[in-house]
Amino acid sequence: MSNKQEKLEAFGRLLDIMDDLRAKCPWDMKQTIESLRILTIEETYELSDAIMDKNYLDIKEELGDILLHMVFYAKIGEEQAYFHIGDALNGVCEKLIKRHPHIYGDVIADDEDQVKRNWEQIKLSEGKKSVLSGVPTSLPAMVKAYRMQEKTAQVGFEWKDKADVWKKVEEEINEFKEVADLSDQDKKEDEFGDILFSLINYARYAGINPETALEKVNRKFKSRFEYSEEHADQPLNEMTLEQMDELWNEAKLSAH
Repeated sequence: MSNKQEKLEAFGRLLDIMDDLRAKCPWDMKQTIESLRILTIEETYELSDAIMDKNYLDIKEELGDILLHMVFYAKIGEEQAYFHIGDALNGVCEKLIKRHPHIYGDVIADDEDQVKRNWEQIKLSEGKKSVLSGVPTSLPAMVKAYRMQEKTAQVGFEWKDKADVWKKVEEEINEFKEVADLSDQDKKEDEFGDILFSLINYARYAGINPETALEKVNRKFKSRFEYSEEHADQPLNEMTLEQMDELWNEAKLSAH
């Protein structure tokens, strides 16, 4: 296990290399915070893939790539006299100290839920207009729904128990059934969206992260469909559904 000095030296090395690249490399010299944005999103998804695969070698590599991007943004900020990397690091340190009064103050927090409630209340005391103000607009819809539900729960806006949440799921399903055959597409989307939102909420009560659960299903579906493609003796579009279903069941058995 590396010691603190080794970690600091490694971070300093990255800062030095960033200085060199920004001064000498035509590609790096050309980059802006706008041009880096899409690349950062890509790197974040690559880290997510590595985490889902539980591949720690890839996680290490992708973390390095993301750290490079963070240093890159800070370098541009420094060049434009807005801030430098030290400002960003000290800022997050001060925020962490302020939002963990049970560690750095005399507030008592006996469990995770209390920590979360304290966190949201402190954010509001800092001038946040809403507990939802910290949820990015551009988050994927499922992740956004989960985060909004999680945050509003910290101020008591939630059902008393899981059974009540499931009743809401059933209610939304029935409401969708009533409009499913109508020509009003907006109405159908609204009601279907209500089903998804209530299911995401139920997942939260059940201790399930819906994004992770769906991604696992996506990967399972991809693996089984690719098995079917590989083991079919004719093109899938020339097979009956029953034939494809046999291959699908083979794929399920081969995964065990």
